[in-house]
Amino acid sequence: MPQPDLTILTVLRRLQLVDQQTVPAMIPLAGGVSSDIWRVDLPEGAVCVKRALPRLKVHAVWEVPVERNRYEWEWLQVAAAVTPDCVPPLVAQDTDSGCFVMQYLDSDTYPLWKDQLRRGIAKEATARAVGQRLAAIHGATASRSDIRDRFQTDHIFYAIRIEPYLLATAARHDDLAVPLRRLASDTIATKQALVHGDASPKNILIGPRGPIFLDAECAWYGDPVFDLAFCLNHLLLKCLWTRSATNQLLRSFDALAEAYLTVAAWDDRAALERRTARLLPGLFLARIDGKSPVEYITEDADQALVRHVARELLLQPVATINDVRKTWAEALERTR
Repeated sequence: MPQPDLTILTVLRRLQLVDQQTVPAMIPLAGGVSSDIWRVDLPEGAVCVKRALPRLKVHAVWEVPVERNRYEWEWLQVAAAVTPDCVPPLVAQDTDSGCFVMQYLDSDTYPLWKDQLRRGIAKEATARAVGQRLAAIHGATASRSDIRDRFQTDHIFYAIRIEPYLLATAARHDDLAVPLRRLASDTIATKQALVHGDASPKNILIGPRGPIFLDAECAWYGDPVFDLAFCLNHLLLKCLWTRSATNQLLRSFDALAEAYLTVAAWDDRAALERRTARLLPGLFLARIDGKSPVEYITEDADQALVRHVARELLLQPVATINDVRKTWAEALERTR
């Protein structure tokens, strides 16, 4: 049995979730690079305790404010008010320690979307539901000054998304530095709705009542297409991880994009598509050459393919999401 984390134990006692004599079973959970996450078995049931780290567990030096834990908690609260089933049940927050507690959701009932995709399970219905729920959260928070004022987190979003993804990648590609830096400045300047910031399959559980979003550490009032592009980007990249599921992944890409755009009513569809289509190749390249490369694209030929497609789309931007999908699908076909 792992030794209990004394900071987590102190938090649990301060929140009166355990008494001063009780030392509950505590198990560290794997998977995160930005936080310590523990499963704690309480008499009422298992909970998950999350504590933000000042330095992320990646190869590159990547330091971010720990106050993001508070904004993550607030994002979960806002999202729950929009769609109660889209986040885990919340238990308690301890601002001083940078920790919060939520109900633990067992993987047998709430499988991770990333694990499903790895096994080639890429259901259009799942992708469609993800797109609908993201759009619902964006729509409910669009043009709301109270939400904008509550999430003044440009400094966090810059530190955890703009710099390590777009600007770090620009520093490695002189010929792409101008479009990547323009993407960075345009993204940080756009203020429309509440953004999750890490809408990735690794942060989405597939529950009986639909997708459940985790890890909103990048919560930010900004450009909602960041969430759309971030999630769509993973469906494209996973075509190299699970090649046998390429057709299903591309159909899931289509389903998610269409479901999102059908619900989105806070902006002109063409404008949303154009911004998404411009951002996608930047994120595409960032997951190879930024500070947080995906762990499953390791072959030189696969990395070169991503760079080739990203370079083409960054230097000659397209207007629609389908144009990005078509360019990637054609590149994949040529490698068969």
